[in-house]
Amino acid sequence: MHKFFNTAGPTKANLHYHINPLSRLNWDEIRLLIDQQKYFLLHAPRQTGKTSTLLEMMHRLNQEGKYVCAYANIEGAQAARGNASDGIAAACSAIARSIEDYTGSVDVNVWWTQEGRQHQSQDQLTQLLRYWAKHSPKPTILLLDEVDALIGDTLISLLRQIRAGYAQRPEAFPQAMILCGVRDIKDYRIHTKDQEIITGGSAFNIKATSLVMESFTFEECKQLYWEHTKETGQVFDKAIFPKLWSDTKGQPWLVNALAYQMTSENRTLRDRSIKIEFEHYMKAREELIQSRATHLDQLTDKLREQRVYNVISAILSQVDASDAHFDDRDLEYVQDLGLIVRKPFVHISNDIYQEVIPRELTIAKQQSIVEQDLAWYLNSDNTINFAKLMTAFQQFFRENSDSWIERFDYKEAGPQLLLQAFLQRLINGGGRINREYALGRKRTDIFVEWPTSDKGFFGPVQRVVLETKLLRANLEKTIEEGIAQVSEYARTVGAGEMHLIIFDRKSRDWEQKIWHKRVDGIDVWGC
Repeated sequence: MHKFFNTAGPTKANLHYHINPLSRLNWDEIRLLIDQQKYFLLHAPRQTGKTSTLLEMMHRLNQEGKYVCAYANIEGAQAARGNASDGIAAACSAIARSIEDYTGSVDVNVWWTQEGRQHQSQDQLTQLLRYWAKHSPKPTILLLDEVDALIGDTLISLLRQIRAGYAQRPEAFPQAMILCGVRDIKDYRIHTKDQEIITGGSAFNIKATSLVMESFTFEECKQLYWEHTKETGQVFDKAIFPKLWSDTKGQPWLVNALAYQMTSENRTLRDRSIKIEFEHYMKAREELIQSRATHLDQLTDKLREQRVYNVISAILSQVDASDAHFDDRDLEYVQDLGLIVRKPFVHISNDIYQEVIPRELTIAKQQSIVEQDLAWYLNSDNTINFAKLMTAFQQFFRENSDSWIERFDYKEAGPQLLLQAFLQRLINGGGRINREYALGRKRTDIFVEWPTSDKGFFGPVQRVVLETKLLRANLEKTIEEGIAQVSEYARTVGAGEMHLIIFDRKSRDWEQKIWHKRVDGIDVWGC
């Protein structure tokens, strides 16, 4: 059986195309920290390869023979929530089993089962790791995964018990330890059962450093896909890779999922003699987004968190950075989740996330829009009559905006999201809608591609740019800025038609808000 692209669980070299996990980190630096008896953090967004990397580290260290290393996933202890007695016992059981599974030493698990459970919960982990270190023929290394899945008193107890044994390393406690999760420990905000808030940094002040696992580079994306070509002979169109990069920015799960969609889910392309064309990629992209796969579902679930809302709402609603209601810690947290990039300016991490977020925020509204037939808006040459479409949107906005925007979770971005829901409902069945927005840009760019023949995107395509802006102090200045911006964006994407939509959030009569005029060949719409 040929290898395939991995979208679930740790990578297995014999089954999956992969990039060597340790090539994505500075292994020499990690070895130095271990030799120096350091305890440190490794964190990265979900499904970036953390577990695969920890497992590869463990195998490498055990092969070298200087240390005895075990990997343990303690996510199961999350079920105990803040019950430290049950949570610590669950974590210790997972660690004891892992020591047996990965090192072949059965005595630690036997000790834990027969004796270790009898200790008080606030000392169980310390005693377990002490027993392992004292009875191991070599210094021990523990790689602890999903630490930040624990909450409340369970997490506090775990961190403090590790800290309690730290001074006894390496003779009576692990020589080195890596704690792994999505967030850096300084972002742990732990609520005790007494509603006290303790930060991870204060509970675990022995941390030497925090290492961040980065996404794939552009060259690593190409290298991963080349593994498939090398094994099967099936070639990817070179035009795919720039789009793959802008869509994913190397996020490992996305890179693998898009490849899996093309090479495994597309039955036609299972014939390895068929070249994978750019349009095959775009079809896979849309299918992946519509599938609402677990990774994307987890991503959008985070939008409900207040710290995430503070940042994403500011990006979507076209506010100035100085007017945004968040602090630097919120930015760091949302960046650690993989949702945003902060340089050169704060923006959504990649084009697929940028597409998924507004879709998810408007999915219920899209389904509530009264079904309309796009045929009403088609010209004789099968192009969309956007003047007719925008006139219909103005009426739709007038009738629905007050009640619908109030029901949006992200009310500040309500007008822009309502337009996108309207367009998504009508156009997405046969066309594509691409979005661009970032903190401080004061606009949202929407790029619509609509195939006008039965050849789909392999034939002629209508390309239209719509730009939305909020009316601030001066209408003439807002229009002037918008005309320049929409013209520049249209040149960038090669669009032949341009529309500027000005949303007026002030309390005025609808007769004043709803208007249309042409300026320098561009249709300008008031809403």
